[in-house]
Amino acid sequence: MTDAPLTQLGRTTPVPADPQSAVLERVANPHPDDIYLVRFTQPEFTSLCPITGQPDFAHLVIDYAPGPWLVESKSLKLYLAAFRNHGAFHEDCTLAVAKKVMAAAEPNWLRIGGYWYPRGGMPIDVFWQSGPAPEGLWLPDQGVAAYRGRG
Repeated sequence: MTDAPLTQLGRTTPVPADPQSAVLERVANPHPDDIYLVRFTQPEFTSLCPITGQPDFAHLVIDYAPGPWLVESKSLKLYLAAFRNHGAFHEDCTLAVAKKVMAAAEPNWLRIGGYWYPRGGMPIDVFWQSGPAPEGLWLPDQGVAAYRGRG
């Protein structure tokens, strides 16, 4: 989370063993004075139920208005992949991602939508944002339909 050289981009990098050991890297924002939105979409996010060990799947949408830094995307992919063997509830996973991105990139604003697929018949969607969106920021819909089952 410093301005140190990138250590993962352009290199063979294994998936971290767990989210805590993952390094989320950043690069300087070439347009720090502009108000704009960056969106990362991870439609195949996976973690484990901390009680049963059963897999949980989510479609994550991360929107942020950059400040001085941008999130380096390969490090984000590796960080998100580190959850695949990590046991945590939906709420914990979603907010852990938001907090890690906030700490690494120091954005002007961030929101995350965790659209979790049902297990046991009940979807659990988790939403968080850092505060009001900056004035003038275009906020498109996150584009994930509400779960409707088979009906």
